[in-house]
Amino acid sequence: MRPTRAMANPIFVSTQEQKLQATTLLMAIGVGVAVANIYYCQPLLGIMAQDLHVSERHTGWIATLTQVGTAIGMLLFVPLGDIAERRKLTVRMCVFVAFAALLTALAPSFSLLALFSFLLGLGSVIPHLILPFAAHLAPEGARGKVVAKVISGMLVGILLARTVAGFVGAAFGWRAIFFISAGLMLGLAIAFRELLPESHPSVQMHYFDLLRSVGSMVREHRGLRESAAIGALLFASFSAFWTTLVFFLAKPPYHYGARMAGGLGLLAAASAALAPIVGRMVDRRSPKLGISIAVITTLASYAVMIATGHWLIGLGLGVILLDVGVQTGHISNQTRIYNTFPHARSRANTVYMVSYFVGGAFGSALGNAGWHFFGWAGVCAAGAVVLLPALLIVRTMREEKMERVEETELSVA
Repeated sequence: MRPTRAMANPIFVSTQEQKLQATTLLMAIGVGVAVANIYYCQPLLGIMAQDLHVSERHTGWIATLTQVGTAIGMLLFVPLGDIAERRKLTVRMCVFVAFAALLTALAPSFSLLALFSFLLGLGSVIPHLILPFAAHLAPEGARGKVVAKVISGMLVGILLARTVAGFVGAAFGWRAIFFISAGLMLGLAIAFRELLPESHPSVQMHYFDLLRSVGSMVREHRGLRESAAIGALLFASFSAFWTTLVFFLAKPPYHYGARMAGGLGLLAAASAALAPIVGRMVDRRSPKLGISIAVITTLASYAVMIATGHWLIGLGLGVILLDVGVQTGHISNQTRIYNTFPHARSRANTVYMVSYFVGGAFGSALGNAGWHFFGWAGVCAAGAVVLLPALLIVRTMREEKMERVEETELSVA
């Protein structure tokens, strides 16, 4: 076999690895900053209710509408990653989110806050433009590890969003965090423009043909449907808890506010350190193992919280188990679909993430209803029951090698 330049020159290999590591780090930081916009509102719902003179049940819909917006944004914008230059697309979305965050900070009424929160969610699909980008840059045997590192940044962003928003909101009011976000997103747009490599697509399709091909993928590939369904159910369970936590902490026996909700987010963020371990396990073993562990661990979290959630140590343990479970499932599902669809990662990610955020919006609404009618027991029951279909899907899931689907199979004539 003729030696390649990389084989003949270890310095070249080292330089390429360093560039990949630097790019992966930037992507991980960027997705964390971007995804936080979806979750800033959750520990602030009580403060928003007081400031805008509406009930807690009304402000619970802010979280739901943000996630509905994200799901629609996934459908409209994420497929473009397969036909547009990825860096330029990502920069433009960062600017859109900065503008939406500014409008949210300035919202004078609940109805306008709801509208601007929807727009903020609509644009906050940047992580799901970046993740297929990272999978495209990663070498074959390390894709799970690279994806896991970027996902770990996203998960830290999700969890620290609550921590930062809780502390900032308690000190300066709920609007301050959205002003801060607008500045961060403009800075991120500049960093991405200057530091990310260009990434031109290998596919040429019209936009509506692209969307039709997404539907074909759903119909034709069972593994994609399985991953999308399990991701949706896991995130529904996750959202049922985090949307209502601030209400639970405000009641006896806790009498805590936004700061404590943020503090529990900080505790959960420590679980992101597991992401590289999960990524290596998926690379070496199989996504099915990771998905099975995820569903069982998430169910266990609710068993712990319904039994011991009125004690802070029990609630903290439940939070850690919940986040470890959802994180494990997310990494396993996304590694599975990125390996299966090497030429259509953005579209595969669209199917997965639209389902994911539809699940999140459903979970937020379900958790809100559970809290309103049955209190903490209703929240835990909602989070656990929604996972039962996931157990059935895992049981029938085939142990499979990653079969790659060529682009020609996905194109629409």
